[in-house]
Amino acid sequence: MTAEQPSVVVGLMSGTSLDGVSAAVVRFREDETAGVGWELLAYDVTPYSDAERKLLAECLTGTTPEAYCRVNYELGAWLARAATSVIAQAGVPRDEIAAIASHGQTVWHVPAHSTWQIGQPAVIAELTGLPVISDFRARDIAAGGQGAPLVPIADTLLFSSNDQWRVLQNLGGIGNFTVVPPRGVSVGGAVVRAFDTGPGVVVIDGATQRLTRGRERYDRDGVLAAAGTPIDAAVDAALADPFFAAEPPKSTGRELFSPSYIDAFVADCRRRAPNSSTQDVLATAVALTARSIGLAFERFIPEPVSELVISGGGAKNPTLTAAITRAVAPIRVLRFDDLFFDGEAKEAVAFALLGYLHLLGRVGNIPSATGARGQRILGSLTPA
Repeated sequence: MTAEQPSVVVGLMSGTSLDGVSAAVVRFREDETAGVGWELLAYDVTPYSDAERKLLAECLTGTTPEAYCRVNYELGAWLARAATSVIAQAGVPRDEIAAIASHGQTVWHVPAHSTWQIGQPAVIAELTGLPVISDFRARDIAAGGQGAPLVPIADTLLFSSNDQWRVLQNLGGIGNFTVVPPRGVSVGGAVVRAFDTGPGVVVIDGATQRLTRGRERYDRDGVLAAAGTPIDAAVDAALADPFFAAEPPKSTGRELFSPSYIDAFVADCRRRAPNSSTQDVLATAVALTARSIGLAFERFIPEPVSELVISGGGAKNPTLTAAITRAVAPIRVLRFDDLFFDGEAKEAVAFALLGYLHLLGRVGNIPSATGARGQRILGSLTPA
């Protein structure tokens, strides 16, 4: 394969929200003037069943070696199922697909030390008959990096603005953003920066599940939080965690914002406001995410950013979106969906790009975002 040839790659992503597998089929081609050209051919989410979600959730909180081993292989089959489905929707002949790029499911992530994603690539290769690129984070960590975030390469190559500085904010389980210069401005290691801002929807969703006793998995359209009043003292206490003041590059996950963290957050809300309602606690969780993003701008963003582009499941929550808009004013807040495509597909597209770069022998990390010693080709190839 040469750089001039168009290449179709399938990107697979299973995130911290455990909703299901996001799958995207993307055609890439090189453009001498615009850089990497791309076309999203199909996107789909294959939801996890309740039983599948339960198995994955147990892996995130600790289980037996046998269970880890079994789920690793079972998840490989679930990822293959999602890939097969989205390929059928795209209508692309199998012989045009260069590879499947699978992020898998992060089980544990220790920045600059170690990382573990499950979803056995050999199973995906066997069931689809296609080569699989996986384990994208490991090489960056081996090079002294955080192993995250990895989406900034896509933010920079695919989603930058023509004429202004832009921050692209993902609101998945964890919140993270990339500071992207306008096209034509140098994107060397000293310019493009990215890091995790803290919780995206993980605390909001976890609190919703606890306070509704499992009747609701998330606060649909932010209706409950919209009816509440944030408990500011509880937000202040949560933002005192050293993570929020730590200098980038930095990354986090369910290791910090764990079920026990969410239990403690809800308990702290109740302690500080004994008469608080479910709506008040959820409004406080929304305020935590919004204010953590506002603080990141105040502390760590000297660039002349004029717009914040939000994506991920949290971008579909109007209460959270309104809170973020207030927290970052006067910066303009835009939805990724309105500029490009369904923002839920963004991370799957990003990993498709990482797979494409791997096939061409090109670097996939941005050291200024991850803290790695240098640029590295990311991922490991499992042949068809």
